[in-house]
Amino acid sequence: QVQLVESGGGLVQAGGSLRLSCAASGSISGIKTMGWYRQAPGKQRDLVAAITSGGSTNYAESVKGRFTISRDITISRDNAKNTVYLQMNSLKPEDTAVYYCNVKKGWIDYWGQGTQVTVSS
Repeated sequence: QVQLVESGGGLVQAGGSLRLSCAASGSISGIKTMGWYRQAPGKQRDLVAAITSGGSTNYAESVKGRFTISRDITISRDNAKNTVYLQMNSLKPEDTAVYYCNVKKGWIDYWGQGTQVTVSS
């Protein structure tokens, strides 16, 4: 089993920034991809970004259209700490959602409990 503990969500004004963190523990050997998904009220859970153990990143197309990669949004990973980060800048109210950490190990997906991000206008 893999346990995921998320932190860093909260309430921020439009234009503000947040950094989400997700630390993995437990049976962590063999973890390939770590990432973030988000789910707004009444909508499905969608990928935001993911990163492999080698540092390759994948940003959702919707994110690419909404954020400037590396300036407004960056996913990063500290393999030594088994932690993945999501830095988001220039946040807008439409970014309000529950953000979930995801880890893929083999064919199994592990999920964090979710952290609420609320962006006020």
